[in-house]
Amino acid sequence: MDLFNLPRTFTGGFVTGTTMANFSALAVARQWFGTQLEQDITADGLINLSLPVISATPHSSVLKSLAMLGLGRNNLITIPTLSNQREAIDVAKLKLFIEYNFQHQPFILVLNAGTANTADFDAIAEVMELKHTYNCWIHIDAAFGAFAACSSQYQHLLNGWEMADSIAIDCHKWLNVPYENACFFTRKEHFKLQFNQFKNSNVPYLENQLENFNFMNILPENSRRLKALPVLFSLLAYGREGYRYIVDNSIDLAQEFGNYIRKSRYFELLAEVRLNIVCFKVTAACDTAEFLQKLNKTGLVFMTPTTFNHEKGIRAAFVNWRTTIEDIKLVYSLIENIINSK
Repeated sequence: MDLFNLPRTFTGGFVTGTTMANFSALAVARQWFGTQLEQDITADGLINLSLPVISATPHSSVLKSLAMLGLGRNNLITIPTLSNQREAIDVAKLKLFIEYNFQHQPFILVLNAGTANTADFDAIAEVMELKHTYNCWIHIDAAFGAFAACSSQYQHLLNGWEMADSIAIDCHKWLNVPYENACFFTRKEHFKLQFNQFKNSNVPYLENQLENFNFMNILPENSRRLKALPVLFSLLAYGREGYRYIVDNSIDLAQEFGNYIRKSRYFELLAEVRLNIVCFKVTAACDTAEFLQKLNKTGLVFMTPTTFNHEKGIRAAFVNWRTTIEDIKLVYSLIENIINSK
């Protein structure tokens, strides 16, 4: 909590990745929705219930979670973004939609704190004002964007997130711990919902544990590794100041690389560099897919393909604590060699 500047009004648990973090948080949200209509979904299922989930540009793991929870990928209600160059929700259109459709009904809203393509952030503080007027559960997918809280310049992007009902965070990205490690937080006032969602029932040999605090009763898995251990060691090793450096260094390098792309006649940014991701396309010499294949084939750098605003692009994400300006200079050299070889 201290690393993310979150109050002690949250409780949490470790899971395998952001997919399970989003799944777990939305499972608790589903149980909350049922209680608003006096129905126990964990006991009785989704009987005659249509559960509205709203978002703008949710990660695929959110859609996968909706599918696993029986809510349906295709039932997500999509609100437009601010523009074609943004992935952030248009709050004005969101408010109009809610006012017209859900003025007196409960609903679930999924926000982004760092989209996968461009690291864009929804206007969290502004959206949280909805909680004063409407009956809603607000979940934040903050897989890597949560670590903006460690930054000296970008922590404002998370203003208001302490009012969220649940948050999903990926530890194997900016926390740089081994793969298969994430966590989710829910407000302590929702603990009973979380317990009812995940508790073990009809197991005599666990009977003495059911009413006591036990992680097998508040998380999806009964059997699980101690995923908190590498996180603990990393926090002890680097501390708040260490992670502040790691995050700020990643952002600075992303800005540096973004400036290079912006000035080059061979490339074009598909979106502004908002945090640690540079999303761009090739405009000359060779097509984007061919260029990316040659770049990754060097074995010295790895970027991923993406599509943004219906255009094929390249995604360069900066999260590794070992990346330095010398690595960026190496990328420049590789890029120039590929371009000049045409």
